Amino acid sequence: MGESEVHALCDINLELFPGEFVVLLGASGSGKSTLLNILGGLDRPTSGEVHYRDHDLTAAPAAELTRFRREHVGFVFQFYNLIPSLTAFENVALVTEIADAPMNADEALALVDMAERRDHFPSQLSGGEQQRVAIARAVAKRPDVLLCDEPTGALDYATGKLVLSVLQRVNQELGTITVVITHNAAIAALADRVIRISSGRIVDIQRNATKVTPDEISW
Repeated sequence: MGESEVHALCDINLELFPGEFVVLLGASGSGKSTLLNILGGLDRPTSGEVHYRDHDLTAAPAAELTRFRREHVGFVFQFYNLIPSLTAFENVALVTEIADAPMNADEALALVDMAERRDHFPSQLSGGEQQRVAIARAVAKRPDVLLCDEPTGALDYATGKLVLSVLQRVNQELGTITVVITHNAAIAALADRVIRISSGRIVDIQRNATKVTPDEISW
């Protein structure tokens, strides 16, 4: 930024494992979103290496990164990003058209308990319902990795717990690596591992011996 250099991330050394539920915990500006974007192939690090299985994402051309995101990664954002002119079913079905072996759109909606709202437009859905459709859209292509950026940030307490229940269910039933970034420490109790980030650095990695369900947490 002009003469000022900002190190968004420093000395990050991290490995994710199949089937685990990971929470990246840190304050706003700590580098969580930058790390998530690098894991998802949206951003490139200025140094270091990023590997997905035997693929080197650091040196991959743009077309290969696009293919990586399309075939292997599902994204869930804080503000849903649904297409307003499409129904819930159509929003999910749109993704299945570019996936190799997708889930049926109705099956994906049923997984997040939104089958009965399949023909409703986003404007006809609550915030929690829109987020569940966004999760269905993300998992419909059967991604190996599900990256969630503050998925409960725009939701109230009860709705947030419902969305977390859906994410936990997807992780358990599909075996998808699920990474949730949040500044809410209470959510950490849901995870297999909690990775705390501060000023662009990992300051602590903790494994939960016993996970809880969303109904057992409060914030």
